[in-house]
Amino acid sequence: MEADEPLVRVCGLTKRYLGRGWRRAPAVQALAGVDLVVARGADLALVGQSGSGKSTLARCLARLEEPTSGQIWFEGVDLLALRGRRLRPFRERIQLILQDSAAALDPRMRAVEIVSEPLEVLGRGGRRERRRCALELMEVVGLRATWAERRPLDLSGGQRQRLAIARALAVKPQLLILDEAFAGLDASIQAQIASLLGELQGRLGLTYLYVSHDLGLMSVLADEVAIMLEGRIVERGAVSRIFADPRHAHTRALVAAVPSLPAPAPSPAP
Repeated sequence: MEADEPLVRVCGLTKRYLGRGWRRAPAVQALAGVDLVVARGADLALVGQSGSGKSTLARCLARLEEPTSGQIWFEGVDLLALRGRRLRPFRERIQLILQDSAAALDPRMRAVEIVSEPLEVLGRGGRRERRRCALELMEVVGLRATWAERRPLDLSGGQRQRLAIARALAVKPQLLILDEAFAGLDASIQAQIASLLGELQGRLGLTYLYVSHDLGLMSVLADEVAIMLEGRIVERGAVSRIFADPRHAHTRALVAAVPSLPAPAPSPAP
């Protein structure tokens, strides 16, 4: 692998959902030829309205959805060519954190069990070692060891999101995909989670791919923004450039909708 090889490279990715039911609803084109490059250590945000395809792209990257066509390269390896045992190491390196932490975490399990479960599935270490590792990760994300026996519904929304982050870190990933992970949290908790993610990135060398409808929030968290519309990336650039000179009409609309920012002037005709 070349030293300057991006962590992720997506080429011409499409995803088409076929209509279901006896009346055969029309097929839906969720992704329509997406090209995307994610550098190592990047903070990149995919921003778009509901139905733009951003979450479908995230799930394809995590191999939770199979694209209809196209390529996904991770560290120079064609992920879509891998199956079974050959795919497992890459599943560990790409972790997806979802919006609804209450639904994503098993309500019957205790916090320490949730964090240690990936290690148990992978057969790593004995019970005591897995518990010790889980407690250490809880401390890393700002959860007290005394909360180890609590269940998800005994924790606040911010604490559950920290727990989800700890579980993702258990397998030592390189890429964290955060799909609307800040939605539903109040501003102070969002700031705390953002600060935590910054600390973890500096300590662990993580790469972040944020997925959100909130351009204003992503302008604080990410260095670069990719705007999605109807299954395509229609514009990408540094946050400062996107706000100073949005070039696509949809980007201008999103920028104009961010509170406390003046609406951008129309771009001159080519």
